[in-house]
Amino acid sequence: MQTRRIGSLEVSVVGLGCNNFGWRIDAEVSAKVIEAALESGITFFDTADRYGKGQSEEFLGRALGSRRGQIILATKFGMEMEKGQQGASPQYILEAIEASLRRLRTDRLDLYQLHQPDPKTPIADTLGALDQLVRAGKVLEIGCSNFSVPQIREAADAAKGGAHFVSVQNEFSLFHRDPENDGVLAECEARGMAFLPYFPLASGLLTGKYRPGKKLPEGSRAAEGWGPKVFTERNLAVVERLIEFAESRNHGARSGLRLAAGPQTGGIGHRRREQARTDSGECESSELETDFRRTRSD
Repeated sequence: MQTRRIGSLEVSVVGLGCNNFGWRIDAEVSAKVIEAALESGITFFDTADRYGKGQSEEFLGRALGSRRGQIILATKFGMEMEKGQQGASPQYILEAIEASLRRLRTDRLDLYQLHQPDPKTPIADTLGALDQLVRAGKVLEIGCSNFSVPQIREAADAAKGGAHFVSVQNEFSLFHRDPENDGVLAECEARGMAFLPYFPLASGLLTGKYRPGKKLPEGSRAAEGWGPKVFTERNLAVVERLIEFAESRNHGARSGLRLAAGPQTGGIGHRRREQARTDSGECESSELETDFRRTRSD
């Protein structure tokens, strides 16, 4: 398994996104997915207090048990948990981290991320509280999510020698390329920040299992939630062209994952142990990525 760096942390290039835990899959199935990820060499596990209203953290902490020290553990805070429980004020941060540590059954977080900007709280106040957590040894590195270039710059200026964001986690895939166009990727590169794409498989669209004219897999997310907006005829036609491109270079249909993984670690949300094993293997190949980048620039 290839690795990348997030600040001082060395992580697997494939990360396990735990957003399905407690929402679409129960504790038993979550444990099987976690086990498969560990067996496949995945070391980066990314969750959030909001996922499953805390159950994602609970399931992850329970399944890891004594193996907590073998992985890099990341979680997020800031989105609404219950009415009045959200934001990035110093007081709320102290409450949120204690709750996450308890659910995750650990005494420290490797990466603690602000899930979204909080317009009601000055970023300097947020960073001040996070700096206290770093100094106390409860957090090793801090990051942000869903931040724009101006927000990244504002946070960097406000850090003033204290703890600063080492990563940005925004949506990025072959279908959603805003970070390339809005300057976030370039800003991360210029500042030496890690970029963590979420939804790198476009909610499963880039797995290769959804094909035009074929019945949707039973129990798949294609028919749930925002599925109908993602699994359109147009998008499926684009997927077919990507599959043709991959197979013409002797790569499997699922190799779109490697193209979508971006410049850092892709957080992939799995619901079955087989998906964790398959996707970790697909991300090992860099030849297809090189071909794709060359083609796009021609």
